[in-house]
Amino acid sequence: MFEHDQEIVHQLLAENPDFKDLYDKHQELNEQVDKAAHGVLPLDDVTLEKMKKEKLWVKDKMALMIERHRRSVAR
Repeated sequence: MFEHDQEIVHQLLAENPDFKDLYDKHQELNEQVDKAAHGVLPLDDVTLEKMKKEKLWVKDKMALMIERHRRSVAR
């Protein structure tokens, strides 16, 4: 995730508690979705789809924060 922005991600993780919360939530959702996909975590299809959508929403929020950070540094 965000392979090209690792430096910014590390900086935001260290400096921005909101970004860290989103990052942790994404990691948690990613782990749960993977477990469900491998049959380790039994979930119905509706719940799994909700989790996938939330994971994408969180990733989009983080991407927006990364872009805002990039623009603020470029000034």
